[in-house]
Amino acid sequence: MQCADIFFLKADVCQLGLDQRKVNVLAKEYCDCIQKADKPVVISHHMLAGLKEGQEKMSKSDPDSAIFMEDTREDVNRKIKKSYCPPGIEKGNPVLDYCKSIIFPSFGHLVIEKKPENGGPKDF
Repeated sequence: MQCADIFFLKADVCQLGLDQRKVNVLAKEYCDCIQKADKPVVISHHMLAGLKEGQEKMSKSDPDSAIFMEDTREDVNRKIKKSYCPPGIEKGNPVLDYCKSIIFPSFGHLVIEKKPENGGPKDF
């Protein structure tokens, strides 16, 4: 169905996560079979981890496992506070994945505001 969508939507560009790369490649190969000259451009991007423990990717069916474009600042803060972020663990840590993929490339650093009695602000 996803492959058919590319043609029915007359998409020039297919942008999906790496987990959907095979379907995009299938669409390009199908273009060869039907001798379609203008193949869609395929853009595959990194899949952000879900915010809950053990989630390799975000899930729309669990709104608290992902941050959405339309989320308010309050939604984002609530979701981050509840997210899986074990101290000292890098692998499988969704908060670090967000920092590496979004925060650092966009802003260059991240400031964690902490009270003076807890060591004050920390700049990463």
